[in-house]
Amino acid sequence: MSRIGKKPVPVTSGVTIAVGADNIITVKGPKGELKQAIDRDIKAEIKDGEVIFTRPTDQIRHRALHGLYRALVANMVKGVTEGFTKKLELVGVGYKASNQGNLLDLSLGYSHNILFEVPKELKVATEQQKGENPKITLEGIDKQLIGQVAAKLRSLRKPEPYKGKGVKYVGEVIRRKAGKAAGK
Repeated sequence: MSRIGKKPVPVTSGVTIAVGADNIITVKGPKGELKQAIDRDIKAEIKDGEVIFTRPTDQIRHRALHGLYRALVANMVKGVTEGFTKKLELVGVGYKASNQGNLLDLSLGYSHNILFEVPKELKVATEQQKGENPKITLEGIDKQLIGQVAAKLRSLRKPEPYKGKGVKYVGEVIRRKAGKAAGK
């Protein structure tokens, strides 16, 4: 049984939710509008200011989709009201980040700078203070898109286990390894 799927999604004030004819859920709020197509087997209905999801059978596939779509719609409601942010940190000597609009210019220890274009749905900000590592902040209403862009930025130079250099999420703990000297 999907406990997440059974839980209704509360609709906060200022948010409107509509279920289209071809199972497309549209969520509009003060920060924007998001759409999500849901599987034809999962039914969504709006009752008393809540969205309730139901599944036809207890098949594994239906149980998995039941909780998935409930979580996606809950994230959409949170996104159009509060929004989401993700922060990344560049750890390493000479690592820099700057942006002009949605174009990120990253210096990550390669022979060339990396130009990364952030999707227009997201806002990007960089900050660099003396004595601290440069930070990149991503903001937007789509949780999936923010996570995907942050993962792509992190993959440009993953944190390595010996010195901890690379692009990491703020608050991420890197498992460190001992070097050659510790092996004796």
